Amino acid sequence: MISTQQEDLLDADARYRAGKTSTVVSIAVNIGLTALQVGAGIFSGSQALVADGVHSLSDLVSDFVVLFAGHRSRKQADADHQYGHQRYETAASLALGALLLAVGIGMLGSAAHKIQVFGHTPPVHAAALWVALAALLAKELLFRYMLRVAERVRSSMLVANAWHARSDAASSLVVALGIAGSLAGFTLLDPVAAAVVGLMVVRMGWRFFWSALNDLMDRAVSEEEAQAIRATLLSTPGVQGLHDLRTRRMGDMTQVDVHLEIDGALTVTEGHAIASAARQRVLDAHNVLDVMTHVDPVQVAAPGRLDAAA
Repeated sequence: MISTQQEDLLDADARYRAGKTSTVVSIAVNIGLTALQVGAGIFSGSQALVADGVHSLSDLVSDFVVLFAGHRSRKQADADHQYGHQRYETAASLALGALLLAVGIGMLGSAAHKIQVFGHTPPVHAAALWVALAALLAKELLFRYMLRVAERVRSSMLVANAWHARSDAASSLVVALGIAGSLAGFTLLDPVAAAVVGLMVVRMGWRFFWSALNDLMDRAVSEEEAQAIRATLLSTPGVQGLHDLRTRRMGDMTQVDVHLEIDGALTVTEGHAIASAARQRVLDAHNVLDVMTHVDPVQVAAPGRLDAAA
């Protein structure tokens, strides 16, 4: 039989392998797109395509951040990090959110500049449109693949990186529309669309940044998750009640602290066994890293009534 701890390690290894594979795929795609977009942009005279190529290059930074954080978060607790390294993933999500914010603000700045110099943009070669459409398709497929992997292994960091890929697809759509508009004579379409997508990327980046920042500040789990944990604890034979249930995020896991009310007439050994059983039930049923229990003895005065022990 495999113990719960061994199962948790197997799950962690599976999450790491899945995240590593999806990130390596993203790196390979972005390297190819960067070379194609920059080369085609210079050849066709499309500044937008060159900028999108540089944008793809910036994705490599986030990919390497994800690889680093995924590797570090697997480390066991040590003397310097006695609760483990799970928050490396949260820190990586914070960095990815900041990167999305920077990209979105950069897109807004670029759009504003294009609007200011409207009428002075030279026409581009038609080949740029085909490259932009190919990049759009590649990035959208990459997003769908990465999001599917992230949701399967339940990693907020990988979800953030997947949506980063979606922001790249949005920027490629802007470039494709801008190039099409330039070819059709409507050059103002490019900066207007870029501004709209820039606002969308800024909003997305802020959401990831703010969520990760709150997790680093020990944000509790949702009320639904807390109630589910409470129900699991109360269903343990011997647990008469509980109070001071507190939760905090540790990467994609949860740290739980709780006071369990147990019959004060029991021995210390019996009370400890009940608390251990309650802890194990939570570990088995929920995405919880650890449960810190404190036993509070109570007196059973009558059926259905509990009085705190003196």
